[in-house]
Amino acid sequence: MCDIKAVIFDLDGVLVSTDELHFIAWNKIAHEEGIYFDKYINEKLRGVSRLESLNIILKNTNKEFNEIEKMNLMTKKNNYYIELLSNLTSKDVLPGVLKLIKYLKENNIKIAVGSSSKNANIILEKIKLKDKFDAIVDGNEIKYSKPNPEVFLLAAQKLNINPINCLVIEDADAGIQAAISANMKTIGIGYAYNNINATFNQKDLLSLNINNIIKVG
Repeated sequence: MCDIKAVIFDLDGVLVSTDELHFIAWNKIAHEEGIYFDKYINEKLRGVSRLESLNIILKNTNKEFNEIEKMNLMTKKNNYYIELLSNLTSKDVLPGVLKLIKYLKENNIKIAVGSSSKNANIILEKIKLKDKFDAIVDGNEIKYSKPNPEVFLLAAQKLNINPINCLVIEDADAGIQAAISANMKTIGIGYAYNNINATFNQKDLLSLNINNIIKVG
């Protein structure tokens, strides 16, 4: 068991799944530019910034893009993505999330969101979770995306909790590495379920027994 005083949630794949929406938006950009893109390439974008995602996609073309062209592509992708987000509701919150948040609050454990997404606040508003968290750190506040630990360290700072007393829930290998670099405990779920570097591994939050992980009282 861990002496955990704060839990930091990744957003996409942990609180809500917008993977398919990202795929649709990036796929539209790739199709317009004549660049090969598939689900396998999309998996490589998990947990990284928009610019890094674009650079990964552009590895599949011989075309050269300058910084202005890249910025335009990212803006177009984000506009497509925001359009797709319009239908997101509280029904899209992933199973087990609300129960876990309730437990943590009842036991005076602070909670935060640590996401590389610049749309984190929009998404949290759509799914009616924004007011549940003690702190939110998104892509607009950080210079470096995961696996850099900046996003989680800033969340711990906002919560006024020592990183060693923080537990990060992540579904991406880049996020697990970021949390480890921040000297935090980790739960790898979903796509990070088989990450051998995670402190704990769980298929999803619905089957998570948090009592076996967090020392309360």
